[in-house]
Amino acid sequence: MSRLQSIWTRSQGRPGVVSPCISVCRMSEDTGYCKGCWRSLDEIAGWSVMGDGAKRAVWQAVLAREA
Repeated sequence: MSRLQSIWTRSQGRPGVVSPCISVCRMSEDTGYCKGCWRSLDEIAGWSVMGDGAKRAVWQAVLAREA
């Protein structure tokens, strides 16, 4: 299980949606995603104002990108 998958799994059942940030903040020129959390700049910048449903959608995208 990857580090991100582990974070997602452990966070289930808790209130709110945890951030996928793992403090490895480097953007890939090839993919346009952060090399640590697999989010785009727009997803990172908008995280604090997203609702829980949108955050869960980002998580699903992150897990798919990582795979």
